[in-house]
Amino acid sequence: MARLRSEDKRNAILLAATQIFAERGLSAPTAAISNVAGVAEGTLFTYFKTKDDLLNALYCELKTSLAQALMSGFPRRSSVRHRLQHVWDQYIEWGIANPAEQRALKQIEVWGGLAEESKRAGLAPFEEIQTMAEDAVAQRVIKDLPQSFIAATISALAETAIDFARNDPAKAEQYRSSGFEILWAGIAHP
Repeated sequence: MARLRSEDKRNAILLAATQIFAERGLSAPTAAISNVAGVAEGTLFTYFKTKDDLLNALYCELKTSLAQALMSGFPRRSSVRHRLQHVWDQYIEWGIANPAEQRALKQIEVWGGLAEESKRAGLAPFEEIQTMAEDAVAQRVIKDLPQSFIAATISALAETAIDFARNDPAKAEQYRSSGFEILWAGIAHP
């Protein structure tokens, strides 16, 4: 007989995986995740057949969480610079408020086992931002650079700003605003 699944248990496993992967890296054993989630290790595999399945599901969950934060209050009718600054500000705030999620996502993004389906699912919530960037290139507001390069640049600068803000909260606003100015200077069309 198949076991009934509980959304609460699934969420507890994902939350525990976020914490464990952020603290111990992706090589952390599933037993540690099960222990933190308060479930038997076999229960983890009722929800996720393999550790790779768990990592792929966690990637999609974290990307959805990030996209929801970035799009909250998104100023659709504002200038490209204002919209991009909104995305930047929300990214920094999300990273500061969610250190385990940010660290776990960073590790999963460079993990070699991420399925193509998960990559596509992870990018889907960011379509409006990608369309904005494509339109900005066409309108010569930002430089004609590969979207993947712009996204990687934003991510690297944001992670730097997040790390500095976490280490020196009194200067968090300075790091956030300076980081955006550096980004804009690098991608804005002259």
